[in-house]
Amino acid sequence: MEPTPIRKEIVDGLISELGIQDFGKATIREVKQVAAMAEQQSGVEYIKMEMGIPGLPAAKIGVEAQIKALQNGIASQYPDIQGYPELKKQASRFVKAFVGIDIAAEGCIPVVGSMQGAFASFLTCSQADPKKDTVLFIDPGFPVQKMQLQVQGVKYETFDVYDYRGEKLRPKIESYLSKGNICAVIYSNPNNPSWVCLTEDELRTIGELATQYDTIVLEDLAYFAMDFRKDLSVPFQPPYQPSVGHYTDNYMLLISGSKAFSYAGERIAVVCISDHLFRRHYPALAQRYEGLPFGLVFSTRMLYALSSGTSHSAQYALAELFRAACDGEYNFRDDVRIYGERARRLKEIFQRHGFYIVYDHDLDEPVADGFYFTIGYPNMTSGELARELMYYGVSAICLTTTGSHQQGLRVCTSFIEDHQYEQLDERMKIFAMNN
Repeated sequence: MEPTPIRKEIVDGLISELGIQDFGKATIREVKQVAAMAEQQSGVEYIKMEMGIPGLPAAKIGVEAQIKALQNGIASQYPDIQGYPELKKQASRFVKAFVGIDIAAEGCIPVVGSMQGAFASFLTCSQADPKKDTVLFIDPGFPVQKMQLQVQGVKYETFDVYDYRGEKLRPKIESYLSKGNICAVIYSNPNNPSWVCLTEDELRTIGELATQYDTIVLEDLAYFAMDFRKDLSVPFQPPYQPSVGHYTDNYMLLISGSKAFSYAGERIAVVCISDHLFRRHYPALAQRYEGLPFGLVFSTRMLYALSSGTSHSAQYALAELFRAACDGEYNFRDDVRIYGERARRLKEIFQRHGFYIVYDHDLDEPVADGFYFTIGYPNMTSGELARELMYYGVSAICLTTTGSHQQGLRVCTSFIEDHQYEQLDERMKIFAMNN
């Protein structure tokens, strides 16, 4: 056995000290903490792949617009609960320009990041029909969204999409919706953590079933237009960001400023509710909330109760980012394309040393290179692999924590620095020799 870059006793001791009984179930924050402490104790730099945080500077156009708004005194004014009118207008344009669907400005509502958007969406959907009290996750997915439902006391079902792509997707989803208790279906596209992208046929299937069973689809577009296999950067021209919005009226789009514009710190996003759903009256909501339609329950009740609005100056930033993108002045994909290049280089290193890509295809097409990808190693469980890599100064989270039934890890490309490719290559060479 070759010596590992970091002594096992250091890592094992820290895991024990933090009370982590099963490293396969360790949260992102716990993995991050072990890595930080092990790095400090060993003096060896970790290659950190566990946190899905943007590793690029915030988009300059947004920063300048936000500074200007602050200088003009906007910080002293409460934001309208419906949102800054210009942001609503530009969000509507952005959806038309890059998704190719029409949503009125009134249905484009700023939220404190897509996290709050999802929380408020879950609240509204789960109260719309007393018979429908369960959310369906097309997994793998963002673990915190299940925590949100746990906090709310809302039930959920989940399945791993790995074995249900293409024609297998319809009967699988229908097996849940046909029970009559599913209020909403949620997924991310591109997917966190697998980076698989649902095809147009799969989205059509989801949309048709949502209409048939009167279920709302929550489409989390946190990694908007970041499928780098296609040029999705030209406004008002196809190809567009694929969306279920082309195939049903029962949808809400969660569009975040965090990744596409590297604006994570200001907690800004928009929830875009279809015109049909925004104006729809559900008897249960009308009875509980003074006759209000779905969209106004979402904004004037759920969001108002949660935060009474969204950071005023950040709304000015996102409005300007959307405007510049729609007007062709700012190609946001150019800024984030580096994530795809990092993924390509990292995958090559891992695969050369015996690793494999877990979620490797979108049907007959290799999965795109992007913000995340997934790796596995023969005859190792998720927990075993995650812990073993910690000895080599590499931190990543287990797929099991994302709702995946596959053995392997999620790798995030956002914090990779140029000098770390050589480090990773050297360490994985030792890893392969030892395993």
